[in-house]
Amino acid sequence: MAIESPFKEYIQELDVEKEKKRWEQLFKVFSEPEPKIGHTPRTEVWRKNKSVLWHYPAKQKKYEIPLFFVYSLFNKPYILDIAPKASVIEGLTNMGYEVYLLDWGSPGYEDKKMGLDTYIEKYLRTAVKRAIRHSGAEEITLIGYCLGGTIASIYASIADEPIKNLVVATVPIDFKPFIGPDQWAEGMRQGDINIDRFIDAYGVVPPQLVEGMFRAIGAPIYFTNYTMLLSRAHDQRYVDKWRRMNRWTRDQVPFAGEAYKQLANDLFKENKLVKGELMIGNKKVDLKNITANLYVVSGSRDNLILEEQSKPLMDLASSEDKTYVSVEAGHVSLALSGLFAKIVDQWASSRSNQL
Repeated sequence: MAIESPFKEYIQELDVEKEKKRWEQLFKVFSEPEPKIGHTPRTEVWRKNKSVLWHYPAKQKKYEIPLFFVYSLFNKPYILDIAPKASVIEGLTNMGYEVYLLDWGSPGYEDKKMGLDTYIEKYLRTAVKRAIRHSGAEEITLIGYCLGGTIASIYASIADEPIKNLVVATVPIDFKPFIGPDQWAEGMRQGDINIDRFIDAYGVVPPQLVEGMFRAIGAPIYFTNYTMLLSRAHDQRYVDKWRRMNRWTRDQVPFAGEAYKQLANDLFKENKLVKGELMIGNKKVDLKNITANLYVVSGSRDNLILEEQSKPLMDLASSEDKTYVSVEAGHVSLALSGLFAKIVDQWASSRSNQL
């Protein structure tokens, strides 16, 4: 005689087909090759050391002023071209923009003396000049993402080149607010953690350490990625996006030692950018020198860069045309979803000299 369980109404009925698909997808995640990235057609315009300037032609050119992307030194920039129909760069070229991207490359031990001065004056400045010449345009739109936005803002404040528009997203400008263990911030700012000695020993910050740092700041969020994968492995579209994101988060690059010293000491510890005390070569960086049309984008769910780190640029820049927007997105999902392309277009379309 069969006995019916009194807990039947509380136990969800097992969906055999769904479970079969879930475990098949999980097997593929850990057995198949990494997914392909970088789908949008491009050509190399200029190269210096490990850095490359890429040009992504517009599908049908609609705007005279090209877009020039500056990405972070911490990560590889293919998050901006992660997958078809979810690519920021593909989206913008489809909308009629000529797009340029400066890929910093992966510095080696021989690049340990490269500081922010070198990156900005010898790489970024030259690349912008090449992009302007290559495009035949008289002005350019500079777009910086994360630390790339910090670098773009610094450059825009000392640039002689014709920058009409400056767009920065999830950008740290004020380094006083901090997401992460309080002991880290206190230790670095009081000198208990000696970054210079560590850099002198290693030359460059190893990619494994960069990955570990982001894991620690993002914990426990980083580990819930695997929980989410398990719970949604039956969804093939989600799994494909998860695999691309997972590849990017594990694909860190080394950080040139001298640049990291400047980042840790001048920006994080001393907050010189906001104070107007930062020096790039023999030039003092004063964000009041920024007169380009300014667009600052923050993510309301950003777990790495707080809005209060980005907002000060609105007051510091002298731009007459200034716009600030907070969108419902995280630090990475803003790019991963391709949403950033639409956000840029909504603002830049009226400021890019439509043909």
